[in-house]
Amino acid sequence: MPPPATLSASSSFTLLSPSPSPKPKFPPFSPKRHSFAINPRHHSLHSVPSSTVRCAVIEKETPEAQRPDTFLRANSSSSSVRARFEKMIREAQDTVCAAIEAADGGATFKEDVWSRPGGGGGISRVLQDGAVWEKAGVNVSVVYGVMPPEAYRAAKGAAAADHKPGPVPFFASGISSVLHPKNPFAPTLHFNYRYFETDAPQDAPGAPRQWWFGGGTDLTPAYIFEEDVKHFHSVQKSACDKFDPTFYPRFKKWCDDYFYIKHRDERRGLGGIFFDDLNDYDQEMLLSFATECANSVVPAYVPIIEKRKDLPFTDQQKAWQQLRRGRYVEFNLVYDRGTTFGLKTGGRIESILVSLPLTARWEYDHKPEEGSEEWKLLDACINPKEWV
Repeated sequence: MPPPATLSASSSFTLLSPSPSPKPKFPPFSPKRHSFAINPRHHSLHSVPSSTVRCAVIEKETPEAQRPDTFLRANSSSSSVRARFEKMIREAQDTVCAAIEAADGGATFKEDVWSRPGGGGGISRVLQDGAVWEKAGVNVSVVYGVMPPEAYRAAKGAAAADHKPGPVPFFASGISSVLHPKNPFAPTLHFNYRYFETDAPQDAPGAPRQWWFGGGTDLTPAYIFEEDVKHFHSVQKSACDKFDPTFYPRFKKWCDDYFYIKHRDERRGLGGIFFDDLNDYDQEMLLSFATECANSVVPAYVPIIEKRKDLPFTDQQKAWQQLRRGRYVEFNLVYDRGTTFGLKTGGRIESILVSLPLTARWEYDHKPEEGSEEWKLLDACINPKEWV
Protein backbone atom coordinates (compact mmCIF):
# COMPACT_ATOMS: atom_id res chain seq x y z
CA MET A 1 0.00 0.00 0.00
CA PRO A 2 1.22 2.77 -3.55
CA PRO A 3 3.51 3.77 -6.16
CA PRO A 4 2.58 7.45 -8.66
CA ALA A 5 0.96 9.65 -6.29
CA THR A 6 -0.10 6.72 -4.43
CA LEU A 7 2.41 4.22 -5.10
CA SER A 8 1.44 1.73 -2.63
CA ALA A 9 -1.42 -0.17 -1.86
CA SER A 10 -2.49 1.79 1.07
CA SER A 11 -2.40 5.38 0.53
CA SER A 12 -4.23 8.07 -1.26
CA PHE A 13 -3.39 8.97 -4.80
CA THR A 14 -1.92 12.47 -4.87
CA LEU A 15 1.15 14.09 -6.37
CA LEU A 16 2.84 17.36 -7.08
CA SER A 17 2.62 19.17 -10.38
CA PRO A 18 5.22 21.86 -11.03
CA SER A 19 4.32 25.01 -12.90
CA PRO A 20 4.51 24.59 -16.67
CA SER A 21 5.99 28.05 -17.07
CA PRO A 22 9.78 28.30 -17.33
CA LYS A 23 9.63 31.60 -15.49
CA PRO A 24 7.12 31.16 -12.67
CA LYS A 25 5.93 34.17 -10.73
CA PHE A 26 6.71 33.75 -7.09
CA PRO A 27 4.71 35.23 -4.21
CA PRO A 28 6.36 37.78 -1.92
CA PHE A 29 8.92 36.31 0.41
CA SER A 30 7.67 35.10 3.75
CA PRO A 31 9.93 33.35 6.25
CA LYS A 32 7.25 30.72 6.82
CA ARG A 33 6.58 29.95 3.16
CA HIS A 34 8.82 27.33 1.55
CA SER A 35 8.98 25.49 -1.74
CA PHE A 36 11.20 22.67 -2.85
CA ALA A 37 14.07 23.03 -5.27
CA ILE A 38 16.51 20.59 -6.79
CA ASN A 39 20.19 21.32 -6.42
CA PRO A 40 21.40 20.54 -9.97
CA ARG A 41 24.84 19.62 -8.71
CA HIS A 42 23.95 17.20 -5.94
CA HIS A 43 20.46 16.12 -7.09
CA SER A 44 19.14 16.54 -3.57
CA LEU A 45 15.88 17.89 -2.22
CA HIS A 46 16.14 21.15 -0.29
CA SER A 47 13.65 23.36 1.49
CA VAL A 48 14.40 26.95 0.55
CA PRO A 49 12.63 30.32 0.63
CA SER A 50 10.28 30.86 -2.32
CA SER A 51 12.20 33.92 -3.43
CA THR A 52 15.25 31.77 -4.27
CA VAL A 53 13.54 28.83 -6.00
CA ARG A 54 14.43 28.35 -9.65
CA CYS A 55 13.02 24.92 -10.45
CA ALA A 56 10.61 22.19 -9.32
CA VAL A 57 8.16 24.50 -7.58
CA ILE A 58 5.37 22.51 -5.94
CA GLU A 59 2.00 23.98 -6.85
CA LYS A 60 -1.05 23.73 -4.64
CA GLU A 61 -4.23 22.29 -6.08
CA THR A 62 -7.02 24.55 -7.34
CA PRO A 63 -10.62 23.69 -6.33
CA GLU A 64 -13.02 23.15 -9.21
CA ALA A 65 -16.79 23.52 -9.18
CA GLN A 66 -17.50 20.72 -11.65
CA ARG A 67 -15.98 17.44 -12.75
CA PRO A 68 -14.34 17.71 -16.20
CA ASP A 69 -14.81 14.95 -18.76
CA THR A 70 -11.08 14.24 -18.47
CA PHE A 71 -8.11 15.46 -16.45
CA LEU A 72 -5.71 14.70 -19.30
CA ARG A 73 -4.02 17.48 -21.20
CA ALA A 74 -5.71 18.68 -24.38
CA ASN A 75 -3.21 16.97 -26.68
CA SER A 76 -3.92 13.49 -25.26
CA SER A 77 -5.38 10.75 -27.45
CA SER A 78 -8.60 9.12 -26.27
CA SER A 79 -7.21 5.74 -27.36
CA SER A 80 -4.04 6.02 -25.26
CA VAL A 81 -3.40 3.84 -22.22
CA ARG A 82 -3.50 7.01 -20.14
CA ALA A 83 -6.99 7.90 -21.36
CA ARG A 84 -8.42 4.40 -21.03
CA PHE A 85 -6.94 3.97 -17.55
CA GLU A 86 -8.47 7.26 -16.43
CA LYS A 87 -11.85 6.19 -17.80
CA MET A 88 -11.57 2.89 -15.92
CA ILE A 89 -10.70 4.41 -12.54
CA ARG A 90 -13.45 7.02 -12.75
CA GLU A 91 -16.03 4.34 -13.55
CA ALA A 92 -14.67 2.23 -10.67
CA GLN A 93 -14.97 5.21 -8.32
CA ASP A 94 -18.63 5.67 -9.26
CA THR A 95 -19.38 1.96 -8.85
CA VAL A 96 -17.69 1.60 -5.46
CA CYS A 97 -19.21 4.82 -4.07
CA ALA A 98 -22.70 3.76 -5.14
CA ALA A 99 -22.24 0.38 -3.42
CA ILE A 100 -20.91 2.00 -0.22
CA GLU A 101 -23.81 4.45 -0.04
CA ALA A 102 -26.30 1.64 -0.65
CA ALA A 103 -24.78 -0.45 2.16
CA ASP A 104 -24.98 2.51 4.53
CA GLY A 105 -28.59 3.28 3.71
CA GLY A 106 -28.47 7.03 4.23
CA ALA A 107 -25.06 8.72 4.30
CA THR A 108 -23.57 10.17 1.13
CA PHE A 109 -20.07 11.06 -0.04
CA LYS A 110 -18.69 14.58 0.13
CA GLU A 111 -16.90 15.31 -3.13
CA ASP A 112 -13.97 17.64 -3.81
CA VAL A 113 -12.78 18.22 -7.38
CA TRP A 114 -9.37 19.80 -7.87
CA SER A 115 -6.83 20.54 -10.56
CA ARG A 116 -3.20 21.62 -10.78
CA PRO A 117 -1.71 24.35 -13.00
CA GLY A 118 0.73 21.91 -14.60
CA GLY A 119 -2.09 19.64 -15.78
CA GLY A 120 -4.22 16.88 -14.31
CA GLY A 121 -6.42 16.87 -11.24
CA GLY A 122 -8.50 14.60 -9.11
CA ILE A 123 -11.77 13.76 -7.40
CA SER A 124 -11.74 13.03 -3.68
CA ARG A 125 -14.84 11.49 -2.11
CA VAL A 126 -15.21 10.88 1.62
CA LEU A 127 -18.14 9.57 3.67
CA GLN A 128 -17.88 9.98 7.44
CA ASP A 129 -20.02 9.02 10.45
CA GLY A 130 -22.63 7.08 8.55
CA ALA A 131 -24.80 4.29 9.90
CA VAL A 132 -22.33 1.64 8.69
CA TRP A 133 -19.15 3.54 7.83
CA GLU A 134 -16.92 5.34 10.27
CA LYS A 135 -14.92 6.67 7.33
CA ALA A 136 -14.84 5.71 3.66
CA GLY A 137 -12.61 7.41 1.12
CA VAL A 138 -12.45 6.77 -2.63
CA ASN A 139 -10.06 9.02 -4.55
CA VAL A 140 -8.96 9.25 -8.17
CA SER A 141 -6.11 11.33 -9.47
CA VAL A 142 -4.41 12.19 -12.76
CA VAL A 143 -1.17 14.09 -12.34
CA TYR A 144 1.64 15.46 -14.45
CA GLY A 145 4.84 16.65 -12.86
CA VAL A 146 8.56 16.47 -12.35
CA MET A 147 9.69 14.09 -9.67
CA PRO A 148 12.63 15.01 -7.44
CA PRO A 149 15.22 12.24 -7.06
CA GLU A 150 14.18 11.52 -3.47
CA ALA A 151 10.57 11.03 -4.52
CA TYR A 152 11.67 8.80 -7.41
CA ARG A 153 13.46 6.56 -4.94
CA ALA A 154 10.36 6.52 -2.69
CA ALA A 155 8.24 5.57 -5.70
CA LYS A 156 10.55 2.84 -6.95
CA GLY A 157 11.62 1.54 -3.54
CA ALA A 158 14.74 -0.58 -3.21
CA ALA A 159 15.01 -0.95 -6.99
CA ALA A 160 16.16 2.67 -7.26
CA ALA A 161 18.45 2.69 -4.23
CA ASP A 162 21.62 2.49 -6.35
CA HIS A 163 20.48 5.03 -8.95
CA LYS A 164 20.65 8.77 -8.51
CA PRO A 165 18.81 10.37 -11.42
CA GLY A 166 18.11 14.04 -11.78
CA PRO A 167 14.55 15.38 -11.85
CA VAL A 168 12.28 12.92 -13.69
CA PRO A 169 9.16 14.08 -15.65
CA PHE A 170 6.27 11.76 -14.87
CA PHE A 171 2.60 11.00 -15.48
CA ALA A 172 0.63 9.19 -12.78
CA SER A 173 -2.97 8.07 -12.58
CA GLY A 174 -4.79 5.93 -10.08
CA ILE A 175 -7.64 5.13 -7.74
CA SER A 176 -7.11 4.59 -4.03
CA SER A 177 -9.64 3.71 -1.36
CA VAL A 178 -9.83 2.75 2.30
CA LEU A 179 -13.16 1.73 3.85
CA HIS A 180 -13.45 1.64 7.66
CA PRO A 181 -16.76 0.22 8.96
CA LYS A 182 -18.03 0.94 12.48
CA ASN A 183 -18.87 -2.64 13.46
CA PRO A 184 -15.79 -4.54 14.72
CA PHE A 185 -17.03 -7.69 12.98
CA ALA A 186 -17.00 -5.91 9.60
CA PRO A 187 -13.49 -5.73 8.09
CA THR A 188 -11.65 -2.73 6.72
CA LEU A 189 -10.83 -2.84 3.01
CA HIS A 190 -8.10 -1.12 1.06
CA PHE A 191 -7.62 -1.10 -2.69
CA ASN A 192 -5.42 0.88 -5.03
CA TYR A 193 -4.76 0.59 -8.76
CA ARG A 194 -2.40 2.88 -10.62
CA TYR A 195 -0.56 3.51 -13.86
CA PHE A 196 2.73 5.38 -14.00
CA GLU A 197 4.96 6.71 -16.78
CA THR A 198 8.28 8.50 -16.62
CA ASP A 199 10.12 10.35 -19.36
CA ALA A 200 13.89 10.62 -19.54
CA PRO A 201 15.52 12.07 -16.42
CA GLN A 202 16.55 15.66 -17.04
CA ASP A 203 20.21 14.74 -16.65
CA ALA A 204 19.95 11.71 -18.97
CA PRO A 205 18.62 12.89 -22.36
CA GLY A 206 17.74 10.07 -24.69
CA ALA A 207 16.86 7.60 -21.95
CA PRO A 208 13.75 5.53 -22.82
CA ARG A 209 10.34 6.22 -21.31
CA GLN A 210 9.33 3.75 -18.61
CA TRP A 211 5.84 2.64 -17.60
CA TRP A 212 4.41 0.30 -15.02
CA PHE A 213 1.22 -0.77 -13.30
CA GLY A 214 0.72 -1.33 -9.60
CA GLY A 215 -2.00 -1.98 -7.09
CA GLY A 216 -3.86 -4.48 -5.01
CA THR A 217 -6.81 -5.18 -2.75
CA ASP A 218 -6.42 -6.33 0.86
CA LEU A 219 -8.62 -7.13 3.84
CA THR A 220 -8.02 -6.03 7.44
CA PRO A 221 -10.52 -7.55 9.90
CA ALA A 222 -10.48 -7.30 13.67
CA TYR A 223 -12.13 -10.73 13.97
CA ILE A 224 -11.79 -13.75 11.70
CA PHE A 225 -14.79 -15.28 9.98
CA GLU A 226 -13.14 -17.91 7.82
CA GLU A 227 -15.97 -17.97 5.30
CA ASP A 228 -15.52 -14.22 4.77
CA VAL A 229 -11.76 -14.41 4.32
CA LYS A 230 -12.05 -17.39 1.97
CA HIS A 231 -14.69 -15.59 -0.09
CA PHE A 232 -12.51 -12.49 -0.35
CA HIS A 233 -9.41 -14.43 -1.41
CA SER A 234 -11.42 -16.57 -3.83
CA VAL A 235 -12.53 -13.45 -5.71
CA GLN A 236 -8.94 -12.20 -5.87
CA LYS A 237 -7.76 -15.56 -7.16
CA SER A 238 -10.51 -15.69 -9.78
CA ALA A 239 -9.52 -12.25 -11.10
CA CYS A 240 -5.86 -13.30 -11.27
CA ASP A 241 -6.49 -16.69 -12.84
CA LYS A 242 -8.19 -15.09 -15.86
CA PHE A 243 -4.79 -13.74 -16.87
CA ASP A 244 -2.06 -15.94 -15.40
CA PRO A 245 -2.33 -18.84 -12.89
CA THR A 246 0.90 -17.67 -11.26
CA PHE A 247 -0.48 -14.23 -10.42
CA TYR A 248 -2.50 -15.10 -7.32
CA PRO A 249 0.18 -17.03 -5.39
CA ARG A 250 2.81 -14.50 -6.42
CA PHE A 251 0.77 -11.42 -5.58
CA LYS A 252 -0.70 -12.95 -2.43
CA LYS A 253 2.79 -13.48 -1.02
CA TRP A 254 3.80 -10.00 -2.18
CA CYS A 255 0.83 -8.61 -0.25
CA ASP A 256 1.77 -10.52 2.91
CA ASP A 257 5.34 -9.25 2.63
CA TYR A 258 4.42 -5.67 1.79
CA PHE A 259 1.97 -5.06 4.64
CA TYR A 260 4.48 -6.14 7.26
CA ILE A 261 4.84 -3.94 10.35
CA LYS A 262 8.50 -4.55 11.09
CA HIS A 263 8.56 -3.03 14.59
CA ARG A 264 5.60 -5.26 15.59
CA ASP A 265 6.68 -8.36 13.66
CA GLU A 266 3.17 -8.79 12.29
CA ARG A 267 1.10 -8.05 9.19
CA ARG A 268 -1.45 -5.29 9.06
CA GLY A 269 -4.24 -7.69 8.17
CA LEU A 270 -5.09 -10.91 6.34
CA GLY A 271 -3.79 -9.89 2.95
CA GLY A 272 -5.14 -10.21 -0.55
CA ILE A 273 -3.09 -9.29 -3.60
CA PHE A 274 -0.44 -6.65 -4.20
CA PHE A 275 1.85 -5.91 -7.15
CA ASP A 276 4.05 -3.02 -8.18
CA ASP A 277 6.43 -1.94 -10.95
CA LEU A 278 4.67 -4.45 -13.21
CA ASN A 279 5.78 -4.00 -16.83
CA ASP A 280 7.12 -7.40 -17.89
CA TYR A 281 3.87 -8.36 -19.64
CA ASP A 282 1.97 -6.89 -22.58
CA GLN A 283 0.70 -3.42 -21.73
CA GLU A 284 -2.83 -4.13 -23.01
CA MET A 285 -2.97 -7.30 -20.92
CA LEU A 286 -1.95 -5.44 -17.77
CA LEU A 287 -4.53 -2.72 -18.43
CA SER A 288 -7.21 -5.42 -18.68
CA PHE A 289 -5.87 -7.10 -15.54
CA ALA A 290 -6.00 -3.87 -13.52
CA THR A 291 -9.55 -3.30 -14.79
CA GLU A 292 -10.62 -6.80 -13.73
CA CYS A 293 -9.13 -6.30 -10.27
CA ALA A 294 -10.86 -2.95 -9.80
CA ASN A 295 -14.17 -4.44 -10.95
CA SER A 296 -13.76 -7.26 -8.39
CA VAL A 297 -13.76 -4.93 -5.37
CA VAL A 298 -17.52 -4.75 -4.85
CA PRO A 299 -18.28 -8.51 -5.22
CA ALA A 300 -15.33 -9.38 -2.98
CA TYR A 301 -16.25 -7.00 -0.16
CA VAL A 302 -19.84 -5.80 -0.06
CA PRO A 303 -21.38 -9.26 0.62
CA ILE A 304 -19.18 -9.47 3.73
CA ILE A 305 -20.34 -6.06 4.93
CA GLU A 306 -23.99 -7.00 4.43
CA LYS A 307 -23.52 -10.07 6.65
CA ARG A 308 -21.60 -8.34 9.45
CA LYS A 309 -22.66 -4.69 9.62
CA ASP A 310 -25.56 -5.22 12.04
CA LEU A 311 -24.12 -7.88 14.36
CA PRO A 312 -24.23 -6.93 18.06
CA PHE A 313 -20.88 -6.31 19.74
CA THR A 314 -19.47 -5.42 23.16
CA ASP A 315 -17.34 -2.50 24.32
CA GLN A 316 -14.39 -4.88 24.63
CA GLN A 317 -14.78 -5.99 21.02
CA LYS A 318 -14.94 -2.37 19.89
CA ALA A 319 -11.77 -1.61 21.88
CA TRP A 320 -9.97 -4.47 20.11
CA GLN A 321 -11.01 -3.06 16.75
CA GLN A 322 -9.56 0.30 17.81
CA LEU A 323 -6.27 -1.37 18.76
CA ARG A 324 -6.08 -2.96 15.32
CA ARG A 325 -6.85 0.44 13.81
CA GLY A 326 -3.77 1.66 15.66
CA ARG A 327 -1.72 -0.90 13.75
CA TYR A 328 -3.26 0.42 10.54
CA VAL A 329 -2.10 3.93 11.39
CA GLU A 330 1.40 2.72 12.28
CA PHE A 331 1.87 0.96 8.96
CA ASN A 332 0.53 3.81 6.85
CA LEU A 333 2.61 6.53 8.48
CA VAL A 334 5.84 4.56 8.92
CA TYR A 335 6.10 2.11 6.00
CA ASP A 336 3.60 2.80 3.25
CA ARG A 337 5.36 3.88 0.05
CA GLY A 338 2.39 5.88 -1.21
CA THR A 339 2.09 7.92 1.97
CA THR A 340 5.81 8.67 2.19
CA PHE A 341 5.87 9.50 -1.54
CA GLY A 342 2.99 11.94 -1.17
CA LEU A 343 4.53 13.61 1.86
CA LYS A 344 7.90 13.98 0.10
CA THR A 345 6.33 15.60 -2.95
CA GLY A 346 3.99 18.04 -1.23
CA GLY A 347 0.84 16.25 -2.39
CA ARG A 348 -2.71 17.03 -1.33
CA ILE A 349 -2.56 16.27 2.39
CA GLU A 350 -6.28 15.56 2.86
CA SER A 351 -6.10 12.90 0.16
CA ILE A 352 -2.83 11.45 1.43
CA LEU A 353 -4.21 10.95 4.94
CA VAL A 354 -7.76 9.95 4.01
CA SER A 355 -6.77 6.33 4.64
CA LEU A 356 -6.50 6.95 8.38
CA PRO A 357 -9.52 6.01 10.53
CA LEU A 358 -11.45 8.59 12.52
CA THR A 359 -10.54 6.80 15.75
CA ALA A 360 -7.80 4.43 16.92
CA ARG A 361 -6.38 3.21 20.21
CA TRP A 362 -3.04 2.35 21.78
CA GLU A 363 -2.70 0.50 25.08
CA TYR A 364 0.57 -0.13 26.85
CA ASP A 365 1.81 -3.71 26.42
CA HIS A 366 -1.57 -5.11 25.37
CA LYS A 367 -1.59 -8.88 24.81
CA PRO A 368 -4.75 -10.84 23.97
CA GLU A 369 -5.44 -13.99 25.95
CA GLU A 370 -4.07 -17.06 24.20
CA GLY A 371 -6.81 -18.99 22.44
CA SER A 372 -9.21 -16.03 22.36
CA GLU A 373 -10.74 -14.72 19.13
CA GLU A 374 -8.47 -11.70 19.38
CA TRP A 375 -5.43 -13.96 19.75
CA LYS A 376 -6.49 -15.94 16.66
CA LEU A 377 -6.50 -12.73 14.59
CA LEU A 378 -3.09 -11.72 15.87
CA ASP A 379 -1.70 -15.20 15.20
CA ALA A 380 -2.93 -15.02 11.60
CA CYS A 381 -1.25 -11.61 11.21
CA ILE A 382 2.03 -13.02 12.53
CA ASN A 383 1.79 -16.29 10.57
CA PRO A 384 0.13 -15.67 7.17
CA LYS A 385 -2.15 -18.47 6.01
CA GLU A 386 -3.26 -19.85 2.66
CA TRP A 387 -6.99 -19.19 2.55
CA VAL A 388 -7.81 -20.77 -0.84
